[in-house]
Amino acid sequence: MARRLFSTFRALAHENPLGLPNRRAPPPTIPRAQRGLPKKMPIRGVDNVIAVASGKGGVGKSTTAVNIALAAASLKKKVGILDADIFGPSIPSLMNLEGEPELSDKGDQLIPLTNYGVKCMSMGFMVDKEAPIVWRGLMVMKALQQLLHQVDWGHLDLLVIDMPPGTGDVQLTISQQVELDGSVIISTPQDIALIDAVKGTNMFKKVNVPILGLVQNMSLYICPNCHHESHIFGHDGAHRMAEKMDIPFLGEVPLHADICKLSDAGQPIVISQPDSPFAAHYRQIATNILNSLPAKPAKQ
Repeated sequence: MARRLFSTFRALAHENPLGLPNRRAPPPTIPRAQRGLPKKMPIRGVDNVIAVASGKGGVGKSTTAVNIALAAASLKKKVGILDADIFGPSIPSLMNLEGEPELSDKGDQLIPLTNYGVKCMSMGFMVDKEAPIVWRGLMVMKALQQLLHQVDWGHLDLLVIDMPPGTGDVQLTISQQVELDGSVIISTPQDIALIDAVKGTNMFKKVNVPILGLVQNMSLYICPNCHHESHIFGHDGAHRMAEKMDIPFLGEVPLHADICKLSDAGQPIVISQPDSPFAAHYRQIATNILNSLPAKPAKQ
């Protein structure tokens, strides 16, 4: 019995990665509508949309996403950040924002909250900070649809979507329904994190979302007192993985107390210490991301 179940799960994982009915997936040349997939929709007013993702939690994905967004804004871009982690929203704390979003004049759109020059939207704005979100999948997908298509962003050069960790329903829904210009994978050098980062990378490849590159977070630890450097999570693991998978390496960020402390205080280091070497790391990563986005024809 156990062997039969294992064979079934393995077949589903390889033949049905998009959660479709249990049948062999048709060739990708068949139009999405005929394959039972929804049509990908652009997010109104947004020129470029990227997903910042990780295969697992605890690798500093949200902190990295926020600092990348702020770094892009410092490069004279109009930027927004969408918190797609319905169950564990962290953008309100990281961006030092609270309160419910207002409605547009017609009452059909949410107005993002803004801080540090970046527009933000999160489920955390609409529930109490300490209240758990105990929802089944249908409610989560409905909330996600509203966050994706019922927010008045105005005009943005770049929207950063902070994805939840893993490769579940939210990731698939966003990948299938939104025109993503690319994904950025966050990982630490640790082998156990890299295993999940590979899964996340392969998920985006299966749903035909370009991989803009890999960021190695917590690349080394810098002691705030003596400034001694130590590779406590391993050395260059993400760099080697990027080479092995033939995807760009976008840069690395060290583990430092200032990054953690300022993030917890809602003062990301790109804003609070813009001249620090750590802010420079994020600006270089943001520059690499912007340079890797596909060129688009000018809008009339």
